[in-house]
Amino acid sequence: MYLKIEHLSKKFEKKQVLNDICFTFESGKIYGLLGRNGAGKTTFFNCLNRDITFESGNFYLGDNNILRRITSEDIGYVLSVPAVPEFLTAREFVKFFLDINKGVIDEIQPIDKYFDYIGIEAEDRDKLLKDYSHGMKNKMQMLVNIIAKPNILLLDEPLTSLDVVVAEEMKLLLRSLKEERIIILSTHIMDLALDLCDDIVLLNHGILEAVDKNNLSSAEFKEKIITALKEETHA
Repeated sequence: MYLKIEHLSKKFEKKQVLNDICFTFESGKIYGLLGRNGAGKTTFFNCLNRDITFESGNFYLGDNNILRRITSEDIGYVLSVPAVPEFLTAREFVKFFLDINKGVIDEIQPIDKYFDYIGIEAEDRDKLLKDYSHGMKNKMQMLVNIIAKPNILLLDEPLTSLDVVVAEEMKLLLRSLKEERIIILSTHIMDLALDLCDDIVLLNHGILEAVDKNNLSSAEFKEKIITALKEETHA
Protein backbone atom coordinates (compact mmCIF):
# COMPACT_ATOMS: atom_id res chain seq x y z
CA MET A 1 0.00 0.00 0.00
CA TYR A 2 1.22 3.52 -0.73
CA LEU A 3 0.11 7.14 -0.51
CA LYS A 4 0.78 9.18 -3.64
CA ILE A 5 0.77 12.97 -3.41
CA GLU A 6 0.66 14.94 -6.64
CA HIS A 7 1.40 18.66 -7.03
CA LEU A 8 0.30 19.86 -3.58
CA SER A 9 0.63 23.62 -3.18
CA LYS A 10 -0.56 25.84 -0.36
CA LYS A 11 0.09 29.48 0.44
CA PHE A 12 -1.10 31.93 3.06
CA GLU A 13 -1.47 35.34 1.44
CA LYS A 14 1.91 35.84 -0.28
CA LYS A 15 3.83 33.12 1.57
CA GLN A 16 4.23 29.85 -0.30
CA VAL A 17 4.21 27.20 2.45
CA LEU A 18 3.94 24.05 0.31
CA ASN A 19 5.39 24.28 -3.19
CA ASP A 20 4.18 21.74 -5.79
CA ILE A 21 4.91 18.70 -3.60
CA CYS A 22 5.04 15.32 -5.31
CA PHE A 23 5.91 12.41 -3.05
CA THR A 24 5.07 8.77 -2.29
CA PHE A 25 4.87 7.19 1.18
CA GLU A 26 4.76 3.41 1.61
CA SER A 27 3.21 1.21 4.29
CA GLY A 28 5.43 -0.75 6.66
CA LYS A 29 7.49 2.29 7.61
CA ILE A 30 7.42 5.16 10.07
CA TYR A 31 8.34 8.32 8.22
CA GLY A 32 9.87 11.18 10.14
CA LEU A 33 8.68 14.48 8.70
CA LEU A 34 11.46 16.76 9.86
CA GLY A 35 11.35 20.53 9.78
CA ARG A 36 11.77 23.54 12.00
CA ASN A 37 8.81 25.05 13.86
CA GLY A 38 6.81 26.94 11.27
CA ALA A 39 8.14 25.00 8.28
CA GLY A 40 4.66 23.84 7.29
CA LYS A 41 4.43 20.36 8.79
CA THR A 42 1.00 20.92 10.35
CA THR A 43 -0.18 22.67 7.20
CA PHE A 44 0.89 19.62 5.21
CA PHE A 45 -1.13 17.35 7.51
CA ASN A 46 -4.15 19.67 7.45
CA CYS A 47 -4.12 19.57 3.64
CA LEU A 48 -3.97 15.76 3.60
CA ASN A 49 -6.84 15.64 6.08
CA ARG A 50 -8.70 18.33 4.08
CA ASP A 51 -9.08 20.50 7.15
CA ILE A 52 -7.97 23.49 5.05
CA THR A 53 -8.24 24.39 1.40
CA PHE A 54 -5.22 24.41 -0.89
CA GLU A 55 -4.41 25.80 -4.32
CA SER A 56 -3.66 22.46 -6.01
CA GLY A 57 -3.02 18.83 -5.20
CA ASN A 58 -4.38 15.31 -5.42
CA PHE A 59 -3.93 12.39 -3.00
CA TYR A 60 -4.24 8.74 -3.95
CA LEU A 61 -4.03 5.43 -2.11
CA GLY A 62 -2.57 2.53 -4.05
CA ASP A 63 -2.91 -1.16 -3.23
CA ASN A 64 -2.82 -4.32 -5.37
CA ASN A 65 -2.52 -2.31 -8.60
CA ILE A 66 -5.60 -0.27 -7.70
CA LEU A 67 -5.25 3.50 -7.31
CA ARG A 68 -8.05 5.54 -5.74
CA ARG A 69 -8.54 8.92 -4.12
CA ILE A 70 -8.19 8.88 -0.35
CA THR A 71 -11.24 9.49 1.81
CA SER A 72 -11.70 10.75 5.36
CA GLU A 73 -11.97 7.13 6.56
CA ASP A 74 -8.44 6.47 5.30
CA ILE A 75 -6.83 9.02 7.63
CA GLY A 76 -6.25 9.09 11.37
CA TYR A 77 -4.88 12.34 12.77
CA VAL A 78 -3.26 12.68 16.19
CA LEU A 79 -2.88 16.34 17.11
CA SER A 80 0.03 17.79 19.06
CA VAL A 81 -2.44 19.17 21.63
CA PRO A 82 -4.82 16.29 22.46
CA ALA A 83 -8.41 16.98 21.48
CA VAL A 84 -10.64 14.85 23.70
CA PRO A 85 -14.10 15.54 25.25
CA GLU A 86 -13.07 16.37 28.79
CA PHE A 87 -16.62 16.14 30.14
CA LEU A 88 -16.65 12.38 29.47
CA THR A 89 -14.87 9.58 31.27
CA ALA A 90 -12.39 7.55 29.27
CA ARG A 91 -14.82 4.64 29.14
CA GLU A 92 -17.68 6.88 27.98
CA PHE A 93 -15.45 8.36 25.30
CA VAL A 94 -14.47 4.97 23.88
CA LYS A 95 -18.08 3.73 24.04
CA PHE A 96 -19.28 6.86 22.23
CA PHE A 97 -16.61 6.44 19.56
CA LEU A 98 -17.54 2.78 19.05
CA ASP A 99 -21.26 3.61 18.86
CA ILE A 100 -20.91 6.28 16.19
CA ASN A 101 -18.50 4.15 14.12
CA LYS A 102 -20.02 0.71 14.59
CA GLY A 103 -20.84 0.48 10.90
CA VAL A 104 -17.23 0.87 9.82
CA ILE A 105 -15.21 -0.74 12.65
CA ASP A 106 -14.51 -4.43 12.17
CA GLU A 107 -14.55 -6.88 15.08
CA ILE A 108 -15.39 -4.52 17.94
CA GLN A 109 -13.67 -5.67 21.14
CA PRO A 110 -14.69 -5.21 24.81
CA ILE A 111 -13.72 -1.70 25.95
CA ASP A 112 -11.36 -2.96 28.64
CA LYS A 113 -9.40 -4.86 26.01
CA TYR A 114 -8.70 -1.57 24.24
CA PHE A 115 -7.58 -0.01 27.53
CA ASP A 116 -5.26 -2.95 28.16
CA TYR A 117 -3.75 -2.52 24.71
CA ILE A 118 -2.97 1.18 25.10
CA GLY A 119 -1.83 0.89 28.73
CA ILE A 120 -4.61 2.75 30.59
CA GLU A 121 -4.75 1.34 34.12
CA ALA A 122 -8.03 -0.03 35.55
CA GLU A 123 -8.32 2.72 38.16
CA ASP A 124 -8.13 5.41 35.47
CA ARG A 125 -10.72 4.08 33.04
CA ASP A 126 -13.73 5.72 34.69
CA LYS A 127 -12.06 9.06 35.43
CA LEU A 128 -13.10 12.20 33.61
CA LEU A 129 -10.76 13.03 30.76
CA LYS A 130 -10.33 16.53 32.19
CA ASP A 131 -8.41 14.90 35.04
CA TYR A 132 -6.06 13.06 32.69
CA SER A 133 -2.47 14.17 32.20
CA HIS A 134 -1.30 15.37 28.80
CA GLY A 135 0.30 11.99 28.16
CA MET A 136 -2.85 10.05 29.07
CA LYS A 137 -4.99 12.31 26.86
CA ASN A 138 -2.54 11.64 24.08
CA LYS A 139 -2.93 7.90 24.65
CA MET A 140 -6.71 8.25 24.38
CA GLN A 141 -6.38 10.23 21.17
CA MET A 142 -4.09 7.53 19.82
CA LEU A 143 -6.47 4.78 20.97
CA VAL A 144 -9.48 5.92 18.97
CA ASN A 145 -7.30 6.20 15.89
CA ILE A 146 -6.04 2.65 16.44
CA ILE A 147 -9.61 1.38 16.87
CA ALA A 148 -10.61 3.00 13.57
CA LYS A 149 -7.70 1.26 11.79
CA PRO A 150 -6.99 4.02 9.25
CA ASN A 151 -4.72 3.29 6.33
CA ILE A 152 -2.80 6.52 6.97
CA LEU A 153 -1.84 7.74 10.44
CA LEU A 154 -0.66 11.34 10.77
CA LEU A 155 1.12 12.20 14.02
CA ASP A 156 1.75 15.89 14.65
CA GLU A 157 4.53 16.22 17.27
CA PRO A 158 2.87 13.52 19.41
CA LEU A 159 5.80 12.78 21.74
CA THR A 160 7.29 16.22 22.27
CA SER A 161 5.81 17.01 25.70
CA LEU A 162 5.48 13.48 27.11
CA ASP A 163 7.50 12.14 30.00
CA VAL A 164 10.17 9.55 29.24
CA VAL A 165 8.12 6.50 30.25
CA VAL A 166 5.02 7.43 28.22
CA ALA A 167 7.15 8.45 25.24
CA GLU A 168 8.86 5.06 25.20
CA GLU A 169 5.49 3.31 25.46
CA MET A 170 4.22 5.28 22.48
CA LYS A 171 7.32 4.45 20.45
CA LEU A 172 6.82 0.72 21.06
CA LEU A 173 3.16 1.05 20.09
CA LEU A 174 3.94 2.87 16.86
CA ARG A 175 6.54 0.29 15.87
CA SER A 176 3.96 -2.45 16.39
CA LEU A 177 1.46 -0.68 14.11
CA LYS A 178 3.61 0.23 11.12
CA GLU A 179 3.24 -2.99 9.11
CA GLU A 180 -0.46 -2.38 8.58
CA ARG A 181 -0.47 1.27 7.62
CA ILE A 182 1.38 4.36 6.46
CA ILE A 183 2.65 6.36 9.46
CA ILE A 184 3.98 9.90 9.10
CA LEU A 185 5.30 11.55 12.26
CA SER A 186 6.15 15.23 12.20
CA THR A 187 8.81 16.60 14.51
CA HIS A 188 11.42 19.32 14.79
CA ILE A 189 13.55 17.08 17.04
CA MET A 190 16.17 15.33 14.93
CA ASP A 191 17.22 12.78 17.58
CA LEU A 192 13.61 11.57 17.93
CA ALA A 193 13.31 11.13 14.17
CA LEU A 194 16.58 9.19 14.04
CA ASP A 195 15.56 6.94 16.95
CA LEU A 196 12.02 6.09 15.89
CA CYS A 197 11.66 6.50 12.15
CA ASP A 198 12.62 4.20 9.29
CA ASP A 199 12.86 7.00 6.72
CA ILE A 200 13.45 10.72 7.10
CA VAL A 201 11.71 13.31 4.95
CA LEU A 202 12.82 16.93 5.19
CA LEU A 203 10.30 19.73 4.64
CA ASN A 204 12.41 22.68 3.54
CA HIS A 205 11.30 25.76 1.57
CA GLY A 206 7.95 24.09 0.89
CA ILE A 207 9.47 20.99 -0.70
CA LEU A 208 9.62 17.41 0.60
CA GLU A 209 13.00 15.74 0.22
CA ALA A 210 13.83 12.16 1.19
CA VAL A 211 17.11 11.84 3.06
CA ASP A 212 19.35 8.85 2.34
CA LYS A 213 18.83 6.42 5.21
CA ASN A 214 22.38 5.11 4.87
CA ASN A 215 23.65 8.44 6.15
CA LEU A 216 21.39 8.76 9.20
CA SER A 217 24.21 8.50 11.72
CA SER A 218 26.82 10.46 9.81
CA ALA A 219 28.04 13.92 10.71
CA GLU A 220 27.43 15.00 7.11
CA PHE A 221 23.77 14.03 7.36
CA LYS A 222 23.22 15.97 10.57
CA GLU A 223 25.03 18.98 9.15
CA LYS A 224 22.82 18.89 6.06
CA ILE A 225 19.67 18.86 8.17
CA ILE A 226 20.88 21.61 10.49
CA THR A 227 21.95 23.79 7.56
CA ALA A 228 18.61 23.35 5.82
CA LEU A 229 16.68 24.23 8.95
CA LYS A 230 18.83 27.29 9.57
CA GLU A 231 18.27 28.43 5.99
CA GLU A 232 14.53 28.00 6.43
CA THR A 233 14.63 29.92 9.71
CA HIS A 234 16.40 32.89 8.16
CA ALA A 235 14.52 32.83 4.86
